[in-house]
Amino acid sequence: MKRIQFFIASGLVLSALTGCMKDILEQKPATAISDSEYWKTENDLKLYANGFYSTLPNYTNWGSMGIYSLDADGSDNMIYNSYNSALNGETIIPGSAGGYGSYSDWSALRNVNYLLANYTKVKAPFDNVKKYVGEALFFRAYFYYGKLKTFGALPWISKPLELTSPEVYNERLPRNVIVDSLLSNLDQAISYLPTKGQAGASRINKEVAMLFQARIALYEGTWEKYHKGTDFGVAGSEGKVYLEKAATVSKNLLDNPGGYALATFAPNSNDYWKLFNQVDYSTNPEILLWRAFNISLNLGHRWHRYSNTGAGRGLTKDLVDAYLCTDGSPIGVSNLYKGDATLKDVVTNRDPRLRQTLYVNDNEHIVTNNRPGGAAPALFEYPTFEAANENKSITGYQVYKGHNPDYNQQQDLGTTGQIIFRFAEAHLIYAEARAELGVLTDADLDLTINKLRSRVGMPTMKINGIVNDPNKEFPSLSPLLNEIRRERRVELAAEGYRADDLFRWAAMDEKFVGWKPKGAKRAQWEGAAIPEPVAKAALSLPVDANGYIEYFKNVAGLKDGFQFKVKRDYLSPIPIDQMTLNPKIKQNPGW
Repeated sequence: MKRIQFFIASGLVLSALTGCMKDILEQKPATAISDSEYWKTENDLKLYANGFYSTLPNYTNWGSMGIYSLDADGSDNMIYNSYNSALNGETIIPGSAGGYGSYSDWSALRNVNYLLANYTKVKAPFDNVKKYVGEALFFRAYFYYGKLKTFGALPWISKPLELTSPEVYNERLPRNVIVDSLLSNLDQAISYLPTKGQAGASRINKEVAMLFQARIALYEGTWEKYHKGTDFGVAGSEGKVYLEKAATVSKNLLDNPGGYALATFAPNSNDYWKLFNQVDYSTNPEILLWRAFNISLNLGHRWHRYSNTGAGRGLTKDLVDAYLCTDGSPIGVSNLYKGDATLKDVVTNRDPRLRQTLYVNDNEHIVTNNRPGGAAPALFEYPTFEAANENKSITGYQVYKGHNPDYNQQQDLGTTGQIIFRFAEAHLIYAEARAELGVLTDADLDLTINKLRSRVGMPTMKINGIVNDPNKEFPSLSPLLNEIRRERRVELAAEGYRADDLFRWAAMDEKFVGWKPKGAKRAQWEGAAIPEPVAKAALSLPVDANGYIEYFKNVAGLKDGFQFKVKRDYLSPIPIDQMTLNPKIKQNPGW
């Protein structure tokens, strides 16, 4: 008799996500339940589906600032104190690989498929159980999307397999075939899932599935468009069908948001910054899905041990230079640009999101408040160059986005909520998909980009009013596409989207090959007013010929900048043991 493994840990993980799952915690734990005893009630499905939520990201490790660390893992927005060797062409084909996210790990998929193979045994009307089927279909797409981004083509497995199942030896299907299956699964999930108002707290709902479907469609559409004609592309496709799907789904979500909306910001406020450091997002209309933490259950994180310093990371000059001036023009043409001799100069007359994304010594950026004994708030004065590696600043541009200044959040465990999906992404997806299709209108901009700009007090964008940027990021693309990509970069900065964007745009040749990450002007921290340890540490940081911090300048492997191999490194290699076990599995291009 088959037995289903069921662990109390899955319930605890979900309770961390929801912050309100008393019914799960009161269930009697079991280590093994036979199929004949299980799959009887709607609650059985619910308890089983709870385990799927453990596969959502959870950043509780030491040295992490949660999602606000992610741009350092492979993008031009942020760097870490040890460089990403994969982006420097140093990866070798592994003999074997294990762990969640590796090519060889399919356990999460089997768990999902197991529910889909057994839910019909439950003695309840389908209308009562279809939401859990919808959740399973969502998580199957979620699993495959992660694998697709890493490895490209994949075998398609839609039922739970045993070691003797012939499907174990399936060949890899082309990436577009996999994506078609994911979008089909999500179409079905969307039809089964309840809306926000009908779904349980912090469970996957219809709107979350729609946003995720639009994300996948945009990813594949732009991947196929910009990798066309390469070994990574799809023969005969420019991705148009997926771009149309992305536009259709995101527009449907914008028109039928189910109670979600962009958070409103007060004029001249720090509301953009405050959006990212809340403990409770249950009433925030912009957050579709988030992970809650609960100290009483010993569920918390340590983000603010590091977000109050530098976390061994730093924003790059490349990102900082992308922010427009308050007249809506890029720094290369605007008379409002004050230069970058100091942090204050950098943010003066700039898009307010810049000032709310990095620390500035303006007596307004709070490091710690609510201090014991009623002590005055500690304000940011200078980067933590002198701190230990996991705390130090390495570019002078410290990440302020996501920082919670509450003293209590900076102690043993913090509980700032972890955002997983937010509504702003739907606006960016629709605008980009329409622009890529060549059909974007000013009305589309008013529905999307201009809402994001207006709420922070920036001028709106008009297609015929775009100022030509002499330093535009992607010279071969139109000014419009450059501005759409700029807006995405700025709105989502330090949230972990940028690496995927560069890969799907096939932009690593432009952005990474030969790139030497730079930071702020070092001279501003060399004066007599700076404490000696800080000034001494700053002086130890190498600079380029123009005085900008160049943290990796003396790293031998980066003397010529990053050496990303564009004919190989867009996909990771398949481990040797997987090709040995299944000869139908072929290696990725260039490896």
